[in-house]
Amino acid sequence: MITKDTLISDALQMGDTQKLAGILMESGMGCLHCALAHGETIEEACKVHGIDVDELLKKMNAVL
Repeated sequence: MITKDTLISDALQMGDTQKLAGILMESGMGCLHCALAHGETIEEACKVHGIDVDELLKKMNAVL
């Protein structure tokens, strides 16, 4: 299960990477391969990008 505290890089490895990356990119996170993605949590990234973290988590966990 992906949570607010899950690192973006870890979340991408929990399931179908293409589908999970697609959800992140559709939500407005286009820089999945930047250095911050390896040390930034889902919640931190959502705050920076102005994304509803609960809605994003619902979408991501639905594909796991």
